[in-house]
Amino acid sequence: MRVVSLVPSLTEAVAVTAPGLLVGVTDWCSHPAGLAAARVGGTKNPDVAAVVRLRPDLVIANEEENRGPDLDALRAAGIEVLVTEVRTLGQAFGELERVLVGACGLGRPAWLAEAEGAWAAVRPPAAPVRAVIPVWRRPWMVLGRDTFAGDLLARLGVVNVYADHAERYPRIGVDELRGSGAGLVVLPDEPYAFGPGDGPEAFPGLPAACVDGRFLTWYGPSLTEAPAVIGAALRAVLPAADPGP
Repeated sequence: MRVVSLVPSLTEAVAVTAPGLLVGVTDWCSHPAGLAAARVGGTKNPDVAAVVRLRPDLVIANEEENRGPDLDALRAAGIEVLVTEVRTLGQAFGELERVLVGACGLGRPAWLAEAEGAWAAVRPPAAPVRAVIPVWRRPWMVLGRDTFAGDLLARLGVVNVYADHAERYPRIGVDELRGSGAGLVVLPDEPYAFGPGDGPEAFPGLPAACVDGRFLTWYGPSLTEAPAVIGAALRAVLPAADPGP
C-alpha cells in the first residue's frame, strides 16, 4: 500500500507502525527522524500535482490542518482521501485506529494501547488551575473551545479560561489575557515557537509553563509520554498543584 500523509501527527503514527507504507509527507513532518518519503509541501499548501505523481492508494488528512480545496483536487484526480477530526483525546484514539487498522489494514499497534493506559492512569490535582494558552502572538491567539490541546490540559487539571469562547482560536489582546483571572499561562513551542525567552515576559507575575508542542498538540506515539512530559512542565512552575500522573 502507498500512503501520503498531510498531517505530521499521522505521519509519525504510520511511520512508527509500518514505515514502508509512506511514500509522501509534508515539509513539517519531523518525526520519526530520517523519514525517507518524498516531501510534498506544507499542510496548508501541499503540491497536489506532486502527490498525484506519487500514485498513492490513500492520502490521510485532517479537517483542521488541511484545506478543503486541496483535498477536493486530490479526490478529483481519483485518489482516496481519509479526513480525520480530532478535538478530544477520545477522538484521537478512535481516529488513529480508523487510520491504522481500518484504512491501512494494520494490526492495532502496541503503542496505542500504551498511550491509552498512560492517560487512563492520570489523576488530576484536587484543585484545578485556570490558565490561558496562547498559540500565537502578533496578534495574540489562544486556545478557545473544542481543542485537542485543551482537552489534554483539562485532564491534567488545567482549566482553559477561554474554553467556552465562541471561537476555537480567538484573537485576544494581551491586556485582556493579563486581566482574565488566570493563575497560569501555558506556552507551547508550536505553532508559534514560544519559549523561556519569548512569551513569559508578556505575563509578569504569572507562572509560565513552557511545553513541548509535540506532546500537547500531536496525536500519535507521542501520546504515550505526553502525560508525564506535560505534567512535569506544569509541576515545574506549580509544584503545589502536582498535576499529572
